[in-house]
Amino acid sequence: METVTLGNRTVFYRQYGRHVNAERPPLVLIHGAGGNHLIWPPQIRHLPETAVYAIDLPGHGESSGPACASISAYSEVVRDVVDALELPWFVLAGHSMGGAIALDFALAYAQRLAGIVVAGAGARLRVSQMIIDTTLHEFPKATEFIVEHSYTATTPEAEKAVYLHHLREVDPQVLYMDFVACHNFDVTDRVSELELPSLIICGADDQMTPPRLSTQLNQLITGSELLIIDGAGHNVMLEQPAEVARHMGCFIDRWN
Repeated sequence: METVTLGNRTVFYRQYGRHVNAERPPLVLIHGAGGNHLIWPPQIRHLPETAVYAIDLPGHGESSGPACASISAYSEVVRDVVDALELPWFVLAGHSMGGAIALDFALAYAQRLAGIVVAGAGARLRVSQMIIDTTLHEFPKATEFIVEHSYTATTPEAEKAVYLHHLREVDPQVLYMDFVACHNFDVTDRVSELELPSLIICGADDQMTPPRLSTQLNQLITGSELLIIDGAGHNVMLEQPAEVARHMGCFIDRWN
């Protein structure tokens, strides 16, 4: 187990990479609400020639709590982890809440980044009050709703069952805090300040963070690339792992 100690927290991460090309920036992966580093499939965690670091945020996966109450607080945790890992320059990729963290980090520490990858997120994330309320009081109902709205209709039930199992391993209070943090996140009036390479990815059938949010983000960040992937919902990198990995690899290829 690879860990970083930050005050009263122990943050778990996994490092991947064989035959790493030293000219390629490392890739740091941030999961979404209630998730852990395994939300990123092997095709991405083992991206060729790339040093990859996949983090479990506080209170998630193998990392100890407490969880954070805001996106900016999670962003500071990421900063402390990459400082401990001595990564002065890297690509930061985030899914859903992780995408919000990537945007917040980029606005605060753009000089640290080669680029960002934002998957299934937007400059503003609003969470329905129904999801927030049921997460605390009807956790099984909330997690079932999340799973059903995170995939396309053709996704095998077995795959959805795995995701449901992982979601239900999370403390309901942590998932609730994540959703509140997402609901309060809004950098719509600031993201146009970003001037770094940005890849925006969204599943065409995403019901949790609809493609219009990715399209808006693409319009706000000058020079950003937008990739809307057919046959995928919110968990786009799980439904179309090869395609997402290919585009992320091409995105990082620019620094070779």
